[in-house]
Amino acid sequence: MTSNKDSENGTSSEADTGEVLGAGAGNTTEKDPDDWVTGDEPMTGAQRSYLDTLARDAGETITADLTKAEASEHIERLRKATNKE
Repeated sequence: MTSNKDSENGTSSEADTGEVLGAGAGNTTEKDPDDWVTGDEPMTGAQRSYLDTLARDAGETITADLTKAEASEHIERLRKATNKE
């Protein structure tokens, strides 16, 4: 990839950090639940429903008072355990 020069000041249009935009930037849709701004809020209805289904399929019981981040971590774990990745 070539770097475009800014015609006004002659600087590179890419950030000095080496970050790029586009297909090569990796998966930006997945973030660590510990980094979520709303991770401490109660889990969503969709998370609750999906977690209930996964827990039943795995033969587990899970407390219903989870945060969004905790629910996400359980969902990820149970998806792997039940081969629903």
